[in-house]
Amino acid sequence: MAPSSSAKKVAKLAQKGKGKKVRFQGGTVFPLVVTIVTLLGLALIVYARESRPGAGVGAPTANDHWHAAFGMYICDAKGLQTLPKITGTLEETDATGQPISTKFVRTGIHSHGDGILHWHPAASGAATGTNAKLGVFFDNYDIKVTNTKLVLPKTQGGQTFEEGKTKCMVDGKDKPASLKLWVWDSYATAATADPQIYTTNLGDVRIKNDGMVFMLAFVPDDVKPKAPDWTAELPTLGASDGGSAATTTTVPGATTVPGETTVPGATTVPGATTVPATTVPGSSTVAVTTTTGG
Repeated sequence: MAPSSSAKKVAKLAQKGKGKKVRFQGGTVFPLVVTIVTLLGLALIVYARESRPGAGVGAPTANDHWHAAFGMYICDAKGLQTLPKITGTLEETDATGQPISTKFVRTGIHSHGDGILHWHPAASGAATGTNAKLGVFFDNYDIKVTNTKLVLPKTQGGQTFEEGKTKCMVDGKDKPASLKLWVWDSYATAATADPQIYTTNLGDVRIKNDGMVFMLAFVPDDVKPKAPDWTAELPTLGASDGGSAATTTTVPGATTVPGETTVPGATTVPGATTVPATTVPGSSTVAVTTTTGG
């Protein structure tokens, strides 16, 4: 029996299709785009995982107890002025005794209203080594810092200082001000040495050693850098927080008189008699010690 006309047509179509590639409707562009998007998505996932900050490597470690002077020097419609010290210790607890600030628990970074960064990194590594950046302190106190703007939370005054918008008056003249960060590696040289000046990525500036000085400034570029007024007090303020406490030497057998004030670093001599000092209003009380019996 001769094949039907329908069968012949099918055979011819099959013969024509031999050796031809199957194409998606609309060509090869769509599957190519899908493939590229998929690969990019996978690459972003890998990058995000690799770039997550882990435990910072190097000093300061969780065992270090560093301090740095910190201040803010700004220019507004009232002129040049140093802003009040950052307030709040972040060590407050709730009714159950649990810390209120989860950021402080995670990092250990705070201040005591004394103009000092108390850099006591927590074991999480969020503020140790390569993670010891000024931005940790800013974030803990909700201070927003960009390359052109400083925004303080209501707890710290609530002001905003922005380049091109904030009015800056110096000697009766309106001058453009810009945001910058002045950094000294040591408080001991802050009064005489020139600081490093940062104008971008201020939150990424590292805390590299104990005793540094930071001044966040929103001022005209021709204003001479200055360290916070309390910079020279850094050793004393740090010691009072337990960082490098002053020592007192007590000799065995010495008698301590109730109400007597011990001077750090002083030596109590056996057999010495402490004579109560007379306190003059506005003066310091000094204990006078006389030695008897050799």
